[in-house]
Amino acid sequence: MEKDFLETMSPAQRTSYEVSRRKALGMVTKLGLGGAAAAALGAGMGSRSVREALAQAGLPQKDYRITFVNHVTTNPFFTPTIYGIEDACAFLGCSYQWTGSATSDVAEMVSAMQTAIADNVDGIAVCLVDAEAFNQPTDDALSVGIPVIGYNADTTPNARLAYVGQGLYQSGYNIAQRWLPMIEPGSKVMLSIATPGSLNLQPRLDGYIQAIEDAGNPVEYETLDSGVDQATQESRIESYYLANPDVAGMFGTGATDSLAVGKISQKYDLAAEGVITAGYDLLPETLDLIASGDMTFTTDQQPYLQGFIPALQIYLYQLSGGAVAPANTDTSLAYVDINNVETYLTPSRFGGSTDVAPE
Repeated sequence: MEKDFLETMSPAQRTSYEVSRRKALGMVTKLGLGGAAAAALGAGMGSRSVREALAQAGLPQKDYRITFVNHVTTNPFFTPTIYGIEDACAFLGCSYQWTGSATSDVAEMVSAMQTAIADNVDGIAVCLVDAEAFNQPTDDALSVGIPVIGYNADTTPNARLAYVGQGLYQSGYNIAQRWLPMIEPGSKVMLSIATPGSLNLQPRLDGYIQAIEDAGNPVEYETLDSGVDQATQESRIESYYLANPDVAGMFGTGATDSLAVGKISQKYDLAAEGVITAGYDLLPETLDLIASGDMTFTTDQQPYLQGFIPALQIYLYQLSGGAVAPANTDTSLAYVDINNVETYLTPSRFGGSTDVAPE
């Protein structure tokens, strides 16, 4: 069973899975649930047999209510995140609400947090996309015993108990270090950002820029506010290319603007001209563009884990009366290019390309 489960994962996903499983085993031991539960977790968390074994071992299902506050609730990047939440809740007996804003409206997100606090939910996971706006509602939640976990985007200082997600600035820096050697010195590149200043994206852009500066400014860069919806992003990136046909590289900082970069590359056959295109995340269309050679590479930040792990940590926090505190979890960085994209093209709930759960 676990072999089939692991075969759906990339090497980076398998590594993170093993780390997460080891943490889970430690939590089981700390909670005193015994060897049967530990053996079940050791068999692989995604299988039906595991759920049955854990039930027999006495791990209780609890109807904890968990609210996930998101900044772009309809963004397809978060499809596997939602699957991760669904799987964790089915596994643990919890329920969840997916709420926030469809357009990165911070006021709407804060309102969603306040509603969750008033409803006395059992835990809140929130994308901390603003440096200050979430500080007070986080404090308010913690003051009444509601644990708060940041996911996908983080800020400090904030009293959230843990952050689950990628190191955003470092990811941008590392990605730029990967594409910079592919660009002819003196060339022009475009750096796209859907929401300038947003703390899930701006650190990535800052990482791109710092890597360019640290390399001695071998390329000239321009930033583009690409907008938050797919149609606008494609239009603005296409307009940029048509106005700058000499551009040597175009790079997104999010899922949908990275996809838009790939689509424009395909439309104008830019790969054949040596234009480098890259960005973030595993949207099925993005993977298809890499497989066809129209996009150079993308990166995997494991969005499934960004849903599953916060739900699991809130469950354990409540179950243990706070003895098992949420822990910071880096969901890693892996590159997907023409050499390994076939691994990712297999339909997977972990990547959001299917809703079928593993048996």
